[in-house]
Amino acid sequence: MSVEVTFIEADGRKITGPATPGQSLMRAAQELGVAGILAECGGMCACSTCHCYIGAEWSAKLDPPDDMEDGMLELAYDRTDESRLSCQITVVPELDGLVARLPERQA
Repeated sequence: MSVEVTFIEADGRKITGPATPGQSLMRAAQELGVAGILAECGGMCACSTCHCYIGAEWSAKLDPPDDMEDGMLELAYDRTDESRLSCQITVVPELDGLVARLPERQA
């Protein structure tokens, strides 16, 4: 079973496709060819180059950021209350239809 996710690049381009439950949202973005997710650390929560924005309707279905993720988000450009690191979001069936917006640049 796959979960459908949508990434909206900073220029408004939408990329929608399948993600595998258990994988990170960052890995799903890489598999879908999302240019706005750089993922320089490979998903180790050691940078903020997989920064994305997750709307409140989806955030309620996620665990809140832990201290490590929150610290890395301090390095992100244009951080908001909706900011998350996609490497720290695990795809689960409840996220079917998830929309992640991407910032104009990654730190």
